[in-house]
Amino acid sequence: MTASVTSGDHATTTNDAYTGRDMTASTRATVATVANGASYTPNFAPSGLLAKESNNLNGIALKYHEPPEARRPATSWRLFVFKDGKEVDMLVLGRQSCYLLGRDRMVADIPVEHPSCSKQHAVIQFRLVTKRNEFGDEQRYVQPFLIDLESANGSTVNGEEVPASRYYELRSGDTCQFGASRREYVLLDEAAAPT
Repeated sequence: MTASVTSGDHATTTNDAYTGRDMTASTRATVATVANGASYTPNFAPSGLLAKESNNLNGIALKYHEPPEARRPATSWRLFVFKDGKEVDMLVLGRQSCYLLGRDRMVADIPVEHPSCSKQHAVIQFRLVTKRNEFGDEQRYVQPFLIDLESANGSTVNGEEVPASRYYELRSGDTCQFGASRREYVLLDEAAAPT
């Protein structure tokens, strides 16, 4: 039997001669309990650790997790950023299915600089929508939605408050604002734009 000890958050592991596997201290205790004839009931309940680790980016826990109906749009959308009536920036949306807006540049796809905005403020999510027309035919298309991530100062679309943690369907030409920022984000569908 060989042993190795590490410091910090890492567990002490031992290579067991009987099984040939590395074991943590808790596993060694379980093996010793079973070897002594005592009964042992394994705990297969979900711990939540795997889910916690899967929703991280650059070591930062994300507030948002994409829904199953998330899709990349077939056509590009453009997000024009205006401040005091002047165009400051233009972003092309369509390379991914969602865009996180917020102050934290480590995780935000679209940084929002204003101090009234949260680190993870809102998300523009492209989702597959299924609707039936007047003839009963099913129509599917990808549409952008805005979801406010329970930010301290909220989000608005065309001057109306967006409910927190609810998807709000966006249309081409909608104007979004975040927190108390004066910047306006105008979303335009590239396919619907006049040429």
